[in-house]
Amino acid sequence: MVTFHINGHAVQVAPDPDTPLLWVLREELGLTGTKYGCGAAQCGACTVHLDGQAVRSCVTPVTAAEGRRVTTIEGVSGKVAQAVREAWNRLDVVQCGYRQSGQIMSAVALLSEVARPTDADIDAAMTGNLCRCATYVRIRAAIHEAAKTL
Repeated sequence: MVTFHINGHAVQVAPDPDTPLLWVLREELGLTGTKYGCGAAQCGACTVHLDGQAVRSCVTPVTAAEGRRVTTIEGVSGKVAQAVREAWNRLDVVQCGYRQSGQIMSAVALLSEVARPTDADIDAAMTGNLCRCATYVRIRAAIHEAAKTL
């Protein structure tokens, strides 16, 4: 058994210990906002927060969540998350939307740690979050915009 908090609620699951957290979230808990992209932690579509840190859930074994707080796109909240979502909408960041949950989760983690990120901070935090629609300029602008509103 693995016990952890997901989006503020305690859960207990009994998967194979090597099962990636992503599959437990999607298949056992029905939280499908976190997407499968590459399965190799290269695209960022599966990004969630583990105790506030952005992690790639496709390569994180569910056992790593034992006793910890996991937050998905469905549960991310607070003023930083709200600022990021509003900036994403204002600047029309989303194109296809498939990898946007991972992008937003990485942006929220960054702004929770760095109040006024530089372009270099943003680039470092968003490395590994691919956007096949190539909205990178708008993503960076939205993160700066969210930081200004905080």
